[in-house]
Amino acid sequence: MKPLNDGGSAPTSGATPPNPLLITSALPYANGHIHLGHMLEYTQTDIFARYQRMTGRRCVYICADDTHGTSIMIRARKEGRSEEAVIADMSVAHQRDFADFMIQFDHYGSTNSAATREVCHEIWASLRKNGRVAKRDVTQLFDPQAGTFLADRFVKGTCPRCGAPDQYGDNCDKCGSTYSATELVDPKSVHTGARPELKSAEHLFVAIEPDHAFLTEWTAAEGRMPKEIANYLAGHFLAEPLRDWDVSRPAPYFGFEIPDAPGHYWYVWFDAPIGYIGTTREWCDKNGERLDDWWRSDKTEIVHVIGKDIVYFHTLFWPSMLKSAGYSLPSRVQVHGFLTVNGEKMSKTKGTFVMARTYLDHLDPSYLRYYYASKLGARVEDFDLNVDEFVQKVNAELVNKIVNLASRSSRFVAKTGLSASYPDDGGLFEAAAKAGAEIGEAYAAFDFARAIRLLVGLADRANEYVDRVAPWALAKQAGKEQDVQNACTVALNLYRQIVLYLAPVLPKLAAESGVLLNCPMDRFDLAQKPLVGTPVAPYQHLMKRMEVEAVHKMIEASRAGDPGEAPKAAAAPEAGAAEAAPAKYEDAGDALAKEPLAPQCSIDDFTKVDMRVARIIAAEGVPGAKKLLKLTVSLGGDTTRQVFAGIKAYYDPKDLVGRLVIVCANLAPRQMKFGMSEGMVLAAGDGESVFVLSADSGAKPGMRVH
Repeated sequence: MKPLNDGGSAPTSGATPPNPLLITSALPYANGHIHLGHMLEYTQTDIFARYQRMTGRRCVYICADDTHGTSIMIRARKEGRSEEAVIADMSVAHQRDFADFMIQFDHYGSTNSAATREVCHEIWASLRKNGRVAKRDVTQLFDPQAGTFLADRFVKGTCPRCGAPDQYGDNCDKCGSTYSATELVDPKSVHTGARPELKSAEHLFVAIEPDHAFLTEWTAAEGRMPKEIANYLAGHFLAEPLRDWDVSRPAPYFGFEIPDAPGHYWYVWFDAPIGYIGTTREWCDKNGERLDDWWRSDKTEIVHVIGKDIVYFHTLFWPSMLKSAGYSLPSRVQVHGFLTVNGEKMSKTKGTFVMARTYLDHLDPSYLRYYYASKLGARVEDFDLNVDEFVQKVNAELVNKIVNLASRSSRFVAKTGLSASYPDDGGLFEAAAKAGAEIGEAYAAFDFARAIRLLVGLADRANEYVDRVAPWALAKQAGKEQDVQNACTVALNLYRQIVLYLAPVLPKLAAESGVLLNCPMDRFDLAQKPLVGTPVAPYQHLMKRMEVEAVHKMIEASRAGDPGEAPKAAAAPEAGAAEAAPAKYEDAGDALAKEPLAPQCSIDDFTKVDMRVARIIAAEGVPGAKKLLKLTVSLGGDTTRQVFAGIKAYYDPKDLVGRLVIVCANLAPRQMKFGMSEGMVLAAGDGESVFVLSADSGAKPGMRVH
């Protein structure tokens, strides 16, 4: 994705400064505590914001609790207190967790604020004025005990397709089917366990179809959002007339009452994004700023960072609302995938539903920030937190390669300080200074994984230098004092460059390294000039290795602890937010019976088949072919293959672009009626359905399957 208006370094004297930047994350729901799934998004946004500030750009990062809805109302009733008391306590807990993970907001608010209410009224008035609001009756499931209507996520029952129990009212985790909540067998309210009833009530709707042409153009703009998201919107929503959006709920409901419709309240997803503006208004009032300079100005860029489960709210409904009221639209909507732990949905039973506070009780937050950064690319890919990889990556890369540069060198110059002039290092410092532009571009494009790979490469070269000059050996030789000082001056300058580049990810390490080296660590361009002639403080431990035992203790504490009310999936980044039940597998063996195992083969037979990870970079139907799609797959770099796959009945070509798949790469090319097929995409099927095999997160095109 193309970076925003960003030069990768602080603006030079006389240069036009980049546009101010307003950044938001999805608002965490006030019905539950922060967990590691949430932290993926806020860490991602915080790294981006910190990088922008380090380049000298004016950047404001705002967030707030999403406070309205039925869940808060029901919880308050159960606890015998007001909704305001519930959300006040959760705000304190949320902000404490964020602060301890070094998430640096400029302002943290609440959607239950006078400022957000005022903006709601303003946007609603514009929608009314533009003739966008209509009303009609809606029939929904109703909880007779709670006296409230039930959204799909608040109804559970048996899947009407496969018979799996304990499934939510919109889709089945077991078979993947989607359906209406009214189709569930033996439905029950999540709130009370009561059997829901069908009941009708009047709702208010907003028409967004009049903005269809505008939204088609806006979503397709270069750099607006990841291309796979733009393709998804084009194929799933914008390919047909846009349905009216249901924006109201009847009483009882905790939220803002609609001023011209007494007894009706704005649905939480109406006022949640408006909370971005309301919270900015609070920040403006506190800091003597004008709201219009941030939300009605061509000179300000707005970036939303969200999970892929709430894309349509932010890319269809929200732009339509902003346009109606004359507010600025976001310059970019950056989207990330879901979080799993050890390849599975987060689960309390397995100890992988880890609350932020539980993590902080056992492990350094810097570990997680580094690991997240090392895995987060610009593409919308699901993210697996593999515990073994987590420990290995932190210890091998962060502690052994990066932090140890300081511990190996600083003690030898604690008395002398750094050399008065920078010694000859064979071009290492200059090369690392040049690398700053590419690292900055990666940060600006949300490709943090690429930035970390480049940084680890710099650390490898710095360690090679230290191993070669061996200051510890020189220190034992008489008359080598200047050589020792020069060697450590180089090593510490290379370390300083790396940590400056790493500062958006690890601000605490950067600050403590600044104390060690007696220098500021707050600007990206400081890495362009070496530090010389300055004192070096006595070495204080900067970071210790991650202990596997601490990870196991965290998992045990998560298994035993109570994560509280699970956040609603749509209000914050999805990360397996609902607690998973103990695994119950119902693999009947029908597929194996239909297609029995092939005769045994030897390992030599197996190794003849070269299976590779590949990315589908183009997909289209084949004229005249009922079953075939023509796929272009990339094996990395400039290596591509054309493959014909018989999956046309099961996949929309637009949905395949960007996916990682497994291909047989050494299959002899086959001339077909429609062209040359140069491989095979692997898929599984039972004669009725076909499923393309995908690689896990972290796999890269060209990797061989072993």
